[in-house]
Amino acid sequence: MGSADTAGSPGTSGTSGPSAERIVIENAAVATVDAAGTEYASGHVVVAGNLIEAVGPGPAPAGLTGVRRRVDGTGHLVTPGLVNTHHHFYQWLTRGLAQDSNLFDWLVELYPTWARIDEPMVYAAAAGSLAMMVRGGVTTAMDHHYVFPRGAGDLLGAEIRAAAEIGVRFTAARGSMDRGRSQGGLPPDFAVETTDEALAATEEAVATHHDPSFGSMLQIAVAPCSPFSVSTELMRRSAELARRLGVRLHTHGSETVEEEKFCHELFGMGPTDYFESTGWLGPDVWMAHCVHMSDADVAAFGGTGTGVAHCPSSNARLAAGIARVPDLLAAGVPVGLGVDGTASNESGELRTELRNALLVARLRAGEKALTVRQALRLGTYGGAEVLGRAAEIGSLEPGKLADLVLWKIDGLAHSTIADPIAALVLGAPAPVTLSLVGGVPVVEHGTLTRTDEHTVAHLTRTEARRLASIAGLA
Repeated sequence: MGSADTAGSPGTSGTSGPSAERIVIENAAVATVDAAGTEYASGHVVVAGNLIEAVGPGPAPAGLTGVRRRVDGTGHLVTPGLVNTHHHFYQWLTRGLAQDSNLFDWLVELYPTWARIDEPMVYAAAAGSLAMMVRGGVTTAMDHHYVFPRGAGDLLGAEIRAAAEIGVRFTAARGSMDRGRSQGGLPPDFAVETTDEALAATEEAVATHHDPSFGSMLQIAVAPCSPFSVSTELMRRSAELARRLGVRLHTHGSETVEEEKFCHELFGMGPTDYFESTGWLGPDVWMAHCVHMSDADVAAFGGTGTGVAHCPSSNARLAAGIARVPDLLAAGVPVGLGVDGTASNESGELRTELRNALLVARLRAGEKALTVRQALRLGTYGGAEVLGRAAEIGSLEPGKLADLVLWKIDGLAHSTIADPIAALVLGAPAPVTLSLVGGVPVVEHGTLTRTDEHTVAHLTRTEARRLASIAGLA
């Protein structure tokens, strides 16, 4: 069965309308991931400019004008683009280290190295992280960067530049830490900021980079690192800042049993109660991990609309535990998927998290804990909800942004799996024949269109070796 016909010039973005150029995909299985879970065994998607214009069964409507490209999707599945909700790009340079450590031991081992990062390193790491994700079907990326060594350069700007060059939609969570080693934190003092410095730099990042408009390619979130690396003052003032500026809030929460113990010892309460006391529960907030949560914690998240970035591979790599995803979903909690930093998920891919989310959920709660369609929803619409962009991305519906992926599922790896969504979720990582961001191709036949993968690999290898040398690891 055929590979898609992808002849034609690169895509162009723009609004839909009578004069918009169109891309027509036909003869593919279609999973819309809309509210009804609509699927077509053989259907079409019409893209006009940067928007989805039509989705339905059978061939595309006759008489379309301005069609500059037709894609034969025989042997393929079309889905919304994958949405990553938690990552640390800089960790691309320290993959494979601290292989047998829990979270705290892993952090203790790696922070002295991370404290030596600089702007060229962060740019290379972001390029590597983004290239790997985008090649594997991610159309909206997110990064939580919180290590800002003094004199290291414009680290957030380096990430933003890499995302723009690759062409991915990007949420940059401007992180912060104000508790260095001398104040009971884990990182060296020179790698943290003062409370006022962190808040000022975060506000400047929002003013400089945040675009709240429909179809935005770049948004900024306010993101102090975690309860054990940030003062209560910074947590409270960050929440106040984000709400004054109208942007979202992100941090780590309830990741390990050690964190639970730390919060009780330092604050006299568990993580969720601490977050509530500092203004950190609400529909504009999402937390990474949320592994160790009581029934009351789950109810608090559901009642406030607080979102969760579920990172199954990282949680397993660091032996943190298995998040209660079925319970979170039942409570109405928005849940998306996260790669997490590649020092705790060396594959660096989100498409593998679809499978891993399903598998670990079943390990915890049985064979009906999560279905393949629920797993796909976590990686698409769920992530869009978590990032506050469900009106724009996450499902294939007319009027939404044309962020979509055409997965090849008729090769050897998937040839005997009749259900196309089961093939995508349970099978080997499916090749990406075409990936569009706002109607613009960013992947063609598994190859990035806007950057050279081999150049990125060389750059990341060079910068990883330079970091290792500076940190005394080589």
